[in-house]
Amino acid sequence: MNMVSKALKLILTIVVFMGAAYVQSCSFSEKTTKRLFKESAGETFDLIIVPGVPFENGQWSRTMKARVYWSKFLYEKGIARNVMYSGSSVYSPYFEGQIMALYAEAIGIPRKHVFSEIKAEHSTENIYYSYRKAKRLGFKKIALASDPFQTKLLRRFTRKRVSPDVRLLPFIIDTLKMLEPEMSDPVIDHQLAFNKEFISIKKRENFWKRWRGTRGLNLDTSAYAP
Repeated sequence: MNMVSKALKLILTIVVFMGAAYVQSCSFSEKTTKRLFKESAGETFDLIIVPGVPFENGQWSRTMKARVYWSKFLYEKGIARNVMYSGSSVYSPYFEGQIMALYAEAIGIPRKHVFSEIKAEHSTENIYYSYRKAKRLGFKKIALASDPFQTKLLRRFTRKRVSPDVRLLPFIIDTLKMLEPEMSDPVIDHQLAFNKEFISIKKRENFWKRWRGTRGLNLDTSAYAP
């Protein structure tokens, strides 16, 4: 019995190690995020695109908070003139793009510089639809700003299917830690972003269709056409 227990422990350790290694390989390192930021620090983008996060339990998650505060940091540094938050009501009845826009305004980004896109249901669609909407609105110089994991996952898709000119600005964890004492949790009227016709994507689509969407294979190429 003891031998079986040891074997199971060893297998579990290997699985955890492999999982951690996989996640790390799918994320930009801190060194890379700092290099990407340094390359863009002297530039100004007409607009940065920030992918959405589900709004659940009446409050923003740590991931949503980090993405919104990173966008505020880029705005205040003059790196971004405008911000577009992207996301439909996918897993909860709130449009992610609108919820994040409300939080952005609540923490100090002027409303006239805040935009939302509410068609996207997957990360690939966040960048695809937001880029098309941004171009339609007349923005030219555009960047993607998100966490290091999502930004790296979207790098190839963005270059191949959206535009090789889109720059990448994954957030720097050390910078967010430095900003954390100044972060707040403002109260927003989340009903402004409520979708009364909401049906969870899990009920609307089977696993394989959702998987195709994740890979950017369900794109509506007519969306936000010029």
